[in-house]
Amino acid sequence: MQQKLRDFAAARRWQPFHTPKNLSTALLVEAAELAEIFQWMTAEESQAAHLEPVMKERIADEVADVLLYLLQVADQCAIDIPAAVADKLVKNAIKHPEPARG
Repeated sequence: MQQKLRDFAAARRWQPFHTPKNLSTALLVEAAELAEIFQWMTAEESQAAHLEPVMKERIADEVADVLLYLLQVADQCAIDIPAAVADKLVKNAIKHPEPARG
C-alpha cells in the first residue's frame, strides 16, 4: 500500500510536499473531518450512523483519508507499522493492566 502511495505522489510530483510535518498536519485535518461527521450525534446515533449507506460511504472516505496519511507519515519516518503496533500493545498492557478478578 505504501508503494502505491509513493507512486501516486510521484506521478503528481508531490514528493517535495510530503514531509512528516505536512503529512501529519493533513492527517489532523482528515481526522477532524471524520470527527465532524459524528460531532452533534448522540452516542447511540454515532453507533448506528454506518447503517445508512450514504453516511457509511462518508465515514469510509474519511477513515481512508486518515489511514492513507498515517501510512505516508510512517513511510517518511521509516516506521515499521506492524512492529510499532506490537511494541505499543506491549507498552499499553504494562501501563493498563487487566483488573484483578475477585
